[in-house]
Amino acid sequence: MKDAFPRGQTAIVAAATHGIGEAPGYSSMDLAVAASLKALDQVGLKPGDVDGLFIGLPDQFLSGLQLAEYLGIRPKVTDNNRTGGSAFLTHAMFAALALTTGQCDVALICYGSNQRSAAGKLVSSAKEAFFEAPYKPITPGSSYALAASRHMHEFGTTREQFGEVAMAARKWAQLNPDAFMRDPLTMDDYMKARLVSDPFGLRDFCLVTDGAAAIVMVRADRAKDLIKKPAYLLGTAAATYHLDITAMPDLTTTAAVDSGKRAFAQAGVKPSDIDVVELYDAFTINTILFLEDLGFCPKGEGGRFVSGGNIAPGGKLPVNTNGGGLSCVHPGMYGLFTLVEAAQQIMGVCGERQQKDVNLALAHGNGGKLSSQVTSILGSEATL
Repeated sequence: MKDAFPRGQTAIVAAATHGIGEAPGYSSMDLAVAASLKALDQVGLKPGDVDGLFIGLPDQFLSGLQLAEYLGIRPKVTDNNRTGGSAFLTHAMFAALALTTGQCDVALICYGSNQRSAAGKLVSSAKEAFFEAPYKPITPGSSYALAASRHMHEFGTTREQFGEVAMAARKWAQLNPDAFMRDPLTMDDYMKARLVSDPFGLRDFCLVTDGAAAIVMVRADRAKDLIKKPAYLLGTAAATYHLDITAMPDLTTTAAVDSGKRAFAQAGVKPSDIDVVELYDAFTINTILFLEDLGFCPKGEGGRFVSGGNIAPGGKLPVNTNGGGLSCVHPGMYGLFTLVEAAQQIMGVCGERQQKDVNLALAHGNGGKLSSQVTSILGSEATL
């Protein structure tokens, strides 16, 4: 059956964050609701206007039900789908389908985590894979370090090239007043950072922060009544090859190859058309792998592609313009923040980091150990 994604028939009309960094005294749900109220307020909506809820909290597996209770509403559609950090891009995909088939009229997608301020108190369901546990990996860091090692072995990728990813993220964060880490980061700083899981040092790892994000989606025919520059959802596709890193078919190739190909086909665009790229950079290897797998450079060329400031401010391809999970925010799951930043770049509300004439933005989510991959492409009115 032909892929019949409703291209451009729905749009993100509001996108907000809350509590980035440290938010002591707030539960994960408190943070998610605060971001949600901000997003709704941007377009003059109230909780009672929402009839589609999409959420997945780190410490509440019935979070969709709790959110409805917290907001005092009775939604028609509630989704708790969990695929790790990529889940929120699948939420956007399902929200688009629900909206275009009349299952709901206003969809709210949100996430929150007090991971940093509640350190050691959050309940985790993560368990070591049977074949990995004897080696006492640092989960999930050692899994990503394994992929990085293989990429270095096969393609000659260097630690300095991973450092380029970390430095680019930090330079973007310095343009973002909400980013958690804004101190300068030099290559010397990167190379001298404490080794955590060979070949990864501390600056190859994402942050551990609190934070929340929310977006509001409606059908396209209503979007322009709510906001001047909606971010239309042109395509979203998901793909999964494995769960545990020991079952990954090829440590240098992710399922983003498939999700990206289908998302681009749905949107009717190609990588060279994209103005800004927002990737799930839980680790420096992610950015390199996803740039390759999504078609921005050939396989094995990612390390060279990110070098020389190519993805930093002023480079050829703006990547992770908010500072990403490496320098802006990473409250357990980062995926929704990629959609927020992509939408805000199209809306033109990003302040000093705003890119000129953004008509196409790509957001990419990653879940598990390079496991679940979801690609979304957003466009301005000019792309319809």
